Amino acid sequence: MVLKQIINLLFISLFFIQCHAQEKKEEVITVPLAKKKEVLEPIRVGAEELEEYIPLIQGKKVGIVANHTSLIDQTHLVDSLIHLGVNVVRVFSPEHGFRGDADAGEHVQSNTDEKTGLPLTSLYGKNKKPLPEQVKNLDVIVFDIQDVGARFYTYVSTMHYVMEACAENNIDFIVLDRPNPNGHYVDGPVLEKAFQSFVGMHPVPIVHGMTVGEYAQMVNGEGWLKNGVKCNLSVVKSKNYTHQRMYQLPIKPSPNLPNMSSVYLYPSLCLFEGTPISVGRGTDKPFQIIGHPAISSNRYSFTPKSKEGAKNPKLMNEQCNGYDLSMYGEVYMKDVKKINLFWLINLYQEFPDKEQFFNSSFNRLAGNSTLQEQIRAGKTEEEIKATWEEDLRQFKLLRKKYLLYPDFE
Repeated sequence: MVLKQIINLLFISLFFIQCHAQEKKEEVITVPLAKKKEVLEPIRVGAEELEEYIPLIQGKKVGIVANHTSLIDQTHLVDSLIHLGVNVVRVFSPEHGFRGDADAGEHVQSNTDEKTGLPLTSLYGKNKKPLPEQVKNLDVIVFDIQDVGARFYTYVSTMHYVMEACAENNIDFIVLDRPNPNGHYVDGPVLEKAFQSFVGMHPVPIVHGMTVGEYAQMVNGEGWLKNGVKCNLSVVKSKNYTHQRMYQLPIKPSPNLPNMSSVYLYPSLCLFEGTPISVGRGTDKPFQIIGHPAISSNRYSFTPKSKEGAKNPKLMNEQCNGYDLSMYGEVYMKDVKKINLFWLINLYQEFPDKEQFFNSSFNRLAGNSTLQEQIRAGKTEEEIKATWEEDLRQFKLLRKKYLLYPDFE
């Protein structure tokens, strides 16, 4: 009898244990599943939104500021507008020329576009601003160029001067907006007025986090054009773009930014243009490698050669020792979202003749004389960046007034 009672108790215990286990199992099964990843609509650049701007230019004499990036799918904007019956009268081209194959800083001749027969006016060199006789018969100027979001990338400087000419000659100005591939962060020292030049015309940080349309609104709204004049500005927005969204450029924006790795590294590495260090112009990895013959590092070596887009590169035919940073391009810059000063500080420390490390253009690129002084004084990256914080905070407040797309914060 006692044995039977013990067996019954064991049976009951096992029953409750199984029930409890089943309850636990059911609890696990009923945990909500993770939400499916959101499918994003494809980005449509402003130039593709024809129905929004054709009514603004139809029946008018139109000037176009464009280069090789001014595409609607695979067709150039100028060709598309002519096909649609728009009266395109003149084309203006920025640094690197209308077809985008000129060296940085190379003088670009004004001539005639072979395909369309249109007069082609260079806005680089001495004639950075359209002359009154070059715009006198225009009703509207359309700007469509892919920017990369760095202060010293000169397409926004060209835009400034065109806006100024439009304001002074009562010509409408339309920006066909395009996403900023570096529009997902803001960083760098804000330019001081004493260091204004064509590679930095406005009091913005090195990485401003704005599209050209947003930037044009800021230039106009803040009265940064000569004598505070303002142009009649319209911006045709890109569709489905936000500042949180990474944008892969469909075409290289200039000869020495051949891929996304170079585009992401450009805001950090362009400061080396104000030093003896090569950034890889004249190689297959421009703005992805850094080096100099006097650097003792044997980690990576390269030799700049004359080539299309870099006919006379710095340190041509000299073996440069340094670093290959291409691996950091897409991975590092996407994740960290900041300018990297470590490479600049490190090569300054490695360079044997420190008195010759900085040249006359470095302060113009930095937008101040402070950064050079801080590096010479042995300041760390963290100490240097701490001095940017208040100016960046003030700029971000200003920037918000002109944003056309959801921000990254």
